[in-house]
Amino acid sequence: MVFGHLDAAVPNSGSKSIAILGAGVTGLTTAFRLVQRGHRVRLFEATGRVGGAVRTERTDGWLIEGGPNSVLTGEPALDQLITELGLANERIDANAIAKNRYIVRGGQALAMPSSGGTFLRTPLFSFGAKVRLLTEIFFRARHRTDDVSLEEFVRAHVGQELVDYGLNPFVGGVYAGDPKKLSARHSFPQLWEMEQKHGSLIRGAIGTAKARKARGEPRGGMISFRRGLQTLPDAIAARLPAGTLTLNARLEALVPGQPWSLRWHDGATAHTESFDSIVAALPAPALAQLRFGPNGDRPLASLDAIDHPPVASLFLGYRRDQVAHSLDGFGVLAPEVEHRSVLGILFSSSLFSGRAPTDHVALTVMAGGARQPEIGRLPPDQLLASVDRDLRELIGVSGAPVFQRHTFWPRAIPQYNLGYERHLATLTACERDHPGLFLGGQARDGIALPAGLAAGEKLATRVLA
Repeated sequence: MVFGHLDAAVPNSGSKSIAILGAGVTGLTTAFRLVQRGHRVRLFEATGRVGGAVRTERTDGWLIEGGPNSVLTGEPALDQLITELGLANERIDANAIAKNRYIVRGGQALAMPSSGGTFLRTPLFSFGAKVRLLTEIFFRARHRTDDVSLEEFVRAHVGQELVDYGLNPFVGGVYAGDPKKLSARHSFPQLWEMEQKHGSLIRGAIGTAKARKARGEPRGGMISFRRGLQTLPDAIAARLPAGTLTLNARLEALVPGQPWSLRWHDGATAHTESFDSIVAALPAPALAQLRFGPNGDRPLASLDAIDHPPVASLFLGYRRDQVAHSLDGFGVLAPEVEHRSVLGILFSSSLFSGRAPTDHVALTVMAGGARQPEIGRLPPDQLLASVDRDLRELIGVSGAPVFQRHTFWPRAIPQYNLGYERHLATLTACERDHPGLFLGGQARDGIALPAGLAAGEKLATRVLA
């Protein structure tokens, strides 16, 4: 597919000059919207590629996602952007077979219940746990004044067993985090708001679904693109005017003022440019390193304390006859109480078509995180040896993979742990003390890809307010 440049790339007479730091999905979306509105934009990226955590590789019939493997629709910013970029025909929905989710209990991969009837029959939860969940619907609204851990919050609603075999593996799959440490208010704000408004999380979920239906919004679902998720950031970048994007740009200093001065280096030459506004759509570790003014002050240095546990993604290809499991689902998640080496095993070739050659299957093993960071840091061969038992026992893998690819994120997903409001306050104070500076992205706006896109939309609006 060929993407043309925007007609709106010609600056208007009242246009602003804006520097955007970081060409992940947030920075790309911000740049796209500002260019559409006729403003002069320069987008700086420290690495040699766009997309941030989104990373797709295609080789020899395999399609490997090194970062997120799918994205949930339902976020208006995402749905609109896909349409505007002309990607509707590239979009693919998750296969129907991927509706099953498996949780490990007692050494077996057991399917999560998908309806009231299957919930009552499932061996995944005890009779007592089922009764506890069903009575949750009678909870009354509760107005908490203090934040609590996500585990304490959910346990108060559904009990410890559903925390161990429901919440814990889910959090391992989403955050690679520890629900004992995560903030209920900040890591899952929708649940916090449901309790405030409805009391019962079940009633809150029902109410949210009814409200979406009343607004005519379709139900969300998992999607990707025929050539992988990298299609989305690449398409945005291709729609920016020539000269907007600069890769391999090393930022040296920001000098506040009217205008701002930005000093950067391309590896051979130092440059200084002036801008009306600066947008920093960077991960927390990069924000912490930003130097301001002639003295090189670092007002965001405390963000370096945000926990980002290491996560390894091990993409493994097998012949179909090497895997006994039917692979009729999204994948398997492992609760901490089961003492496994994996956080989860994604059935990549079941989730979307075109991920493996004919008569082969693709699995993506996630390991490390807050639970076992030492496993995430293992070299590829040692990591494969560490997870081999889980692959054999849980899904019946035999023999060595015929293909493998290892992706390591030394500082992966920011953990919105208890006390996270102090980091949000730091971001707010930095903006207040430096007019013309706008901060957004994973450290502030949510960790999922749709949240990153929505953050870019919000940043563009704030810059022009």
